Amino acid sequence: MGISDLFDPSGIAVIGASATPGKLGNDAMANAKEFDGPVYPVNPKGEGEVYGYEFVDSVADTDADLALCCVPAPATPGVIEDCGEAGVGAAVVFAGGFAEAGEDGEERQEEIRRTAEEYDIAVLGPNTAGHIIPHKSIFSSFVPGFDEIETGEVAIVAQSGGIGVTSTFQLEREGYGISGMYGLGNRVNTDFDDVIPMLDDDPQTEAIGLHIEGTAEIDQFEAVVEDADTPIVALKSGNRMHEFVKSHTAAPNQDYERYEEILTNNGGVMADSVTELLDASRVLGKSPVPDGPNVGLVTAQAGPGIMMADYLADRGAEFPELTDETHERLDDLLLGFTYDENPVDTGRPMPEFGQVIDAVARDDNVDIVLVYEIFEHSLGYPIEELEQLSEDLDKPIVFTVAGPYDALEPDRERMEELGISTFDAPERGAYATSALIDSIR
Repeated sequence: MGISDLFDPSGIAVIGASATPGKLGNDAMANAKEFDGPVYPVNPKGEGEVYGYEFVDSVADTDADLALCCVPAPATPGVIEDCGEAGVGAAVVFAGGFAEAGEDGEERQEEIRRTAEEYDIAVLGPNTAGHIIPHKSIFSSFVPGFDEIETGEVAIVAQSGGIGVTSTFQLEREGYGISGMYGLGNRVNTDFDDVIPMLDDDPQTEAIGLHIEGTAEIDQFEAVVEDADTPIVALKSGNRMHEFVKSHTAAPNQDYERYEEILTNNGGVMADSVTELLDASRVLGKSPVPDGPNVGLVTAQAGPGIMMADYLADRGAEFPELTDETHERLDDLLLGFTYDENPVDTGRPMPEFGQVIDAVARDDNVDIVLVYEIFEHSLGYPIEELEQLSEDLDKPIVFTVAGPYDALEPDRERMEELGISTFDAPERGAYATSALIDSIR
């Protein structure tokens, strides 16, 4: 029983299930029905079936070990009691109206905590959008469309349901999917320090992205971050409007600097936006750990290359001088009007562009390779050279793409398969490269 039932349940009960479209209990059932095991719609007023599952009167009539609580806040303590008596090990509480909503809500949340402790129930929430684990067909959420999310390599643990939902759909929209999304909400007894170790042991999760407003369990948070082998990226919000934050997830007022110190002292990275959170998580999860901050930048268009170089220089990246051997190779490849120092610019895509990347990537002075190239139909991207580099070298390669989506997508997908993270804007590629550098400082 407990936290493991959130991650690997054998049966799911949807308490407050409804056959009426638009109701919370119907939306939750629409997602839960994708589970490969038994699903039980629980509602004593329910008649017949919903999504092919027959209603049952009580959670006691089920063999569920995970319960999705689709009931109002005042009814929730009784439902948690029922779950405990039925042997349910984990519960997701969607309703708000608890510690974030004044004294009555605080008392209600404390009642849930006491009952959960008595029966050893892991409670996700209250005040949560739930959690999803696509590779296990677990979609414990009321959010429409979550049942269509594909499996990826990044897990998101968010105090805010809105941030968790936004992150999930952005990863899906960009073609990456997600290994899991966990909305912590008010964290009655399931907090960062409970979820991070589970994800650290999950072979599907290559990186963990955190959205943090604040937690009373900050010492435990620090301990699990120190112990984790999986790369961690954090977005800390709620650094100014503390009363607004308290009304949202009842989070304590805590300094950004404390979390920054915990993360950066342990190889983690701080992000300033949802996109940065996702981009840093993707590149850290996919790339080898760089040996140093030395970047070899190769561009087929100087303007974006200059933007990237400026950004990285401001972030502490180094652009080392290339070796004589590399310069000899480049001199044989590049036309006179190009720039052959570091950054290396070819002026435009060319048939030899892959050989230029190869020369810079194999330079002993270069720790990280960053590329920008606009897609041209007649050339495509230099997949053959990138395949060889990914086999021969243990260096991060970051590739920034631009061009018609449908035309470049097959090459971009192949790069991702090779362990080369791809991005669709100069600043995103540059930021991802800076995240690699930050992770080794």
